[in-house]
Amino acid sequence: MTISSVEINRLNAFAEKMVKEKKTAVGFPCNQNVKLADFYHWYAVSGLADVAMNNVGDPCRPSLYDLNTHEFENEVIDFFAPLYGFSPSDAWGIVTSGGTDGNNHGIYFGVNVLGSKSEIKPVLYVSEEAHYSVKRLGELQALEMRQIPTNIKGEIDVQAFEQALDTTRPALIVIALGTTFKGGIDDQDAINEVLERKRPVAVYRHVDAALFGGYLPFTEHAHLVSHRDRRFDSIAVSGHKFFGFDEPSGLFITTKELLASQNPYRVSYLNDSVPTISCSRSALAPLKFWWQIHKTGVEGYRRQAELILKNALYLKQRLDEINYPAWKNDISNTVYFLRPGERVMKKWSLAPYDDERLGGKLAHDIVMRHEGKVMIDHFIDDLLEDRNGGS
Repeated sequence: MTISSVEINRLNAFAEKMVKEKKTAVGFPCNQNVKLADFYHWYAVSGLADVAMNNVGDPCRPSLYDLNTHEFENEVIDFFAPLYGFSPSDAWGIVTSGGTDGNNHGIYFGVNVLGSKSEIKPVLYVSEEAHYSVKRLGELQALEMRQIPTNIKGEIDVQAFEQALDTTRPALIVIALGTTFKGGIDDQDAINEVLERKRPVAVYRHVDAALFGGYLPFTEHAHLVSHRDRRFDSIAVSGHKFFGFDEPSGLFITTKELLASQNPYRVSYLNDSVPTISCSRSALAPLKFWWQIHKTGVEGYRRQAELILKNALYLKQRLDEINYPAWKNDISNTVYFLRPGERVMKKWSLAPYDDERLGGKLAHDIVMRHEGKVMIDHFIDDLLEDRNGGS
């Protein structure tokens, strides 16, 4: 049985629509500068497109199911671990299905690590403007959660955190490095100072660096995502944001010492332990990461990081030139501004938000690699037309 010409035409029309609309998709952190055609060509002609691979189990341990890409997954972690300040000899990690998967592992690992230090159940602390996945995951893992207010830039209010901190219970803190809407970066030094002074029963710090964790290691601000410098315990980064993959993926990295605190869940038919929450895991995502690493390299990522920050600054400057109320946090590729009309919102796939401190209804543009100065100028033209009552 074959796919009919009618069905093929429908698929082709859908593909044409997606390719067209990606050019003006600037409101969500999906990098549309995807360059994987050569990978998929190799994937098809190599025969792997007809092989069912599965990365079940610990990638650092032999598995009885050897149709996997564990060796490439380990090389991906080996590449990124030092960039996030982990010792290569002590780092452990996986390629995840996305930022939420990484955050889920961070919170789950944190609960188990804290459980090895205290019988008292931890409190989950997270800012009000952190990604919604953290709040859902705290609920999923039945944790008491305290949402901490933020300042006008979207950063956690450290004084409010100190007031909310219960020192009689372990503290599981999710630190936002680039909040979803404003791109606020929680002050890890100030948070650590509170923890050192107040000394809760036990502490686990997980960093949600879904977007910013992609480009910060390749800038002068790499210390902000350094385990060595900032003493966090685990980090989650998305692959479909800065790195530009065609589907959700990501990284979760921690230490072998903390891995040892997890329930190994020995699985006899795999002759392996399975410390991950997800059992079956994509074997294709690590291959794509590995492919991109070898094509791009550190210098290529550095150029890309420099470009998106430069273009974000250009967007903010253009908005200032036309006196359009707009804001951008330091070392952020996110520019947020007063919300335009529905036509502009829809054309540019802008994400809405509300903050009365900044005038109420807002939208934002997350400048990714596919948004250059020409596209920004077109966007400014549309804002001007919208403000002048154009249709």
